[in-house]
Amino acid sequence: MMRFAIIVFPGSNCDHDAYHVINSMPNSAVKFIWHKEQDLKDYDTIIIPGGFSYGDYLRAGAIAQFSPIMSSVVSEAKKGKKVIGICNGFQILIESGLLPGALLNNEKIKFLSKEVSLDVINRDTSFTHLIAKDEDLLMPIAHKQGNYFADKDLLDRLESNNQIAFKYKNPNPNGSVSNIAGILNHDKNVLGMMPHPERASDSTLGSDGGYKIFQSILES
Repeated sequence: MMRFAIIVFPGSNCDHDAYHVINSMPNSAVKFIWHKEQDLKDYDTIIIPGGFSYGDYLRAGAIAQFSPIMSSVVSEAKKGKKVIGICNGFQILIESGLLPGALLNNEKIKFLSKEVSLDVINRDTSFTHLIAKDEDLLMPIAHKQGNYFADKDLLDRLESNNQIAFKYKNPNPNGSVSNIAGILNHDKNVLGMMPHPERASDSTLGSDGGYKIFQSILES
């Protein structure tokens, strides 16, 4: 039985979507964890969902990084537990230092809500190992600050260590460097991605490719 924790901040709005997906999976248990709690030792995988934590004031994810629960997220990640941050969750992981780089305003400074197609760059991870080679992943995006930036040195390190998990197929929707849609930490137990796999986990909604990310976690 794998135990999932879904972190809930003021302004989270994709927490129930993630809960629905995990709750439908066999051999899994899932619980909402309010951001003021401080203990995640009883959980195997931590999900930081999308939304607008603290209204995205100052900068997306900038305030949430100081919530009490984040000390435990960082601590458990350093122990090797799996952490996935989706959209605003990705922004929070970068602000907290668990992932490198920065997420800037979209290239055209507009909020984007659309479906995108992804290439899986690294299939040898706990998050992607069940995704078939050449499978076309369709997922929605919904963000204004999703333009991933890394300088040349960091980009070279990400590429050499196979830390790029997903790239947007052309056209690049937001201006992200090297078309990057999701990255991993050095140890590859932390994933941040701007597209929403929890919104692409049921074929009745148009796509179920995102389900394989959660299934990969469960079967890793």
